[in-house]
Amino acid sequence: MRSSLARAFGRGTPTENKSVTLTDPAALSLFGIQPSATGIHVSATSAMRVPAVACAVGLIAETCAGLPFKLYARADKAALTDHPSFRLVHDEANPWTSAEELREELTTDALLRGHGYALVVRNSLGDALELHRLDPALVTPETTIDGEPVYRVRQVQGGDRLYPHTEILHVRAFGGVSPIILGREAIGLAIAAEAHLAGFHANGGRPSGIIKHPGKLDAEALKKIAASWFKTHGGEKSGGTAVLDEGMDYLPVTGSHADAQFLENRIEQVREIARIFRIPPTMLMELSRGTWSNSEQMGRQFLTMTLRPWLKRWQAAYARVLLKPEERATAYVEALTDDLLTIDHAARATAYSQYRAMGAMTANEVRAGLNLTPHTNGNELVNPFTSSAHAPNAPTKETTE
Repeated sequence: MRSSLARAFGRGTPTENKSVTLTDPAALSLFGIQPSATGIHVSATSAMRVPAVACAVGLIAETCAGLPFKLYARADKAALTDHPSFRLVHDEANPWTSAEELREELTTDALLRGHGYALVVRNSLGDALELHRLDPALVTPETTIDGEPVYRVRQVQGGDRLYPHTEILHVRAFGGVSPIILGREAIGLAIAAEAHLAGFHANGGRPSGIIKHPGKLDAEALKKIAASWFKTHGGEKSGGTAVLDEGMDYLPVTGSHADAQFLENRIEQVREIARIFRIPPTMLMELSRGTWSNSEQMGRQFLTMTLRPWLKRWQAAYARVLLKPEERATAYVEALTDDLLTIDHAARATAYSQYRAMGAMTANEVRAGLNLTPHTNGNELVNPFTSSAHAPNAPTKETTE
């Protein structure tokens, strides 16, 4: 049976098999582990221990998940709430997973492993009923002779099963490669720097000062002097006045330029990780060069440069598996990004006012954008700044005289 399916999907040609031992460095990629120049093996698990990576992954995945997705008609941009797929993109993917949770899980899979997959469960009529997340380790993307993508899914009960591209919701990272893999050198350097600093402090770090004695002391005398110093000037008593005798002198140890450079290198690694995920550094709480003006601009860049490609991939993936070919000509899936632009209330009010003045929006459309109920007389495209509800009274004889 499998051989016939293989021929049907263009897998009849034999491929070369190469054996790899578990001690071979080439075997690390099989488990999602990639070596770096620092000797640190970067995997999804180790990369997520780096705060900047965890912040970047969570920021992209949670924002993509939190934005509402809806199904619209191309003719009048009306929400198609009666369509069977509207619930899957807007409400819940299955009885135990909301649509937001599925987007978060699949986006996280794509960021950490390069691909996110979900299986489409349909009824006898071919309508999509549920979306179930698949472990990326169980899915192998392939292509037929004609170049059509198919997916080989390893079954829990054993064996493989081939699915056409219309049955697998597929969201992939740029180039189909995880940013963790593309930026493993920068992430490995961040892990190595973190480990070096942790070991430095775990071993006591740099001493705050040195006690210098003019004479030569044995090991026992040195131990007594050190114990006496820690007893009188250690812990909560640090910073007190010291009294030294026998000609001893205290020499404080200050930080060196190498220490400052090390801290600067750690900050630079945060910037490198921001570049990997194409996120503005201020979004990763690296505020050394952040100001009020450029932080606001970076927030807009996050929407246009970082989120928009992911949202486009999600829209295309939804349409590919939830809409039939004939339906795609009349309907489409879109993510609403208005929530990301509503922080500046003054700017939002000004924009709505201008739209009303130019006749681009009605009062009810503005109220809908503010999540308010429609008004009885709010469907007219009338400029409220140049017209009134009642015509002015005609001048009387008394007023003209």
